[in-house]
Amino acid sequence: MSDQATPVAEPGTLTLGGGPTVGRLGFGAMRITGPGVWGPPRDEGEAIALLRRAVDKGVTFIDTADSYGPEISETLIAKALYPYPAGLVIASKGGLTRPGPGSWAVDSRPEHLRRVCEGSLKRLRLDRIELYQLHAVDHRVPIEDSIGTLVDLQREGKIRHIGVSNVSAVDLSRARRVAEIVSVQNSYNLRDRSSDGLIDICAAAGIAFIPFYPLAKGRLAGGPGSPLDRIAQRLHARPRQIALAWLLHRSAAMLPIPGTSSTAHLEENLAAASIRLSAEDFRTLAAD
Repeated sequence: MSDQATPVAEPGTLTLGGGPTVGRLGFGAMRITGPGVWGPPRDEGEAIALLRRAVDKGVTFIDTADSYGPEISETLIAKALYPYPAGLVIASKGGLTRPGPGSWAVDSRPEHLRRVCEGSLKRLRLDRIELYQLHAVDHRVPIEDSIGTLVDLQREGKIRHIGVSNVSAVDLSRARRVAEIVSVQNSYNLRDRSSDGLIDICAAAGIAFIPFYPLAKGRLAGGPGSPLDRIAQRLHARPRQIALAWLLHRSAAMLPIPGTSSTAHLEENLAAASIRLSAEDFRTLAAD
């Protein structure tokens, strides 16, 4: 790879269960699909180049799901990166379906999870997915049944580790009675702190916390004169970079996965790994 000396490695690493170990700033591959996370991207070549650039810059964790596209994101990842370089972890998820562009529905029935996991294996050209996550809790199905299916797939050697997404502390507790859970993926950013307590639970238990929408879909509060803007100016950074640095500072269990379809934004996001906030900066942003 062409960028071995990269700031992506600076926040350190995080180990998922008993391994693998990944860098603490990953890449979310939802936005490499078409508008509304539906269909192919406008420029497939650009999406492939973006994925390759992320890996060249030192990213070792890419998050995707069968529902991104649907099926498009996983297909592009394999097209861009297979055979995968040593140390690169591709995580996927199952449990959401796509009625149409911008539309999502939950289906975490055991038969659905098994089918979509098999599909992900084929699209990613993998014999085993290192981290497979329940994408959402289906309130028509006990979470124990959904996680139990992932345990069966784990025993069959089709997935290595199990994670959960869009969960409450109660959901996580129930899931942990059925399986070893190595990751939680919930919305979390400077605007959305609803998972604050869950992050602390994860940190205490050695569970990775993967915040999706780490930049609040580009709608983070802040403008001229705001704390976010002032700190960004003082550190010669962009507000989005400070927002990512804040997440990395928040907990050693944090594994942000900022996603983008833009190489320029990718470069900016990854550069956030080298930003160090003071304790006062962190408190100021937390209180804003």
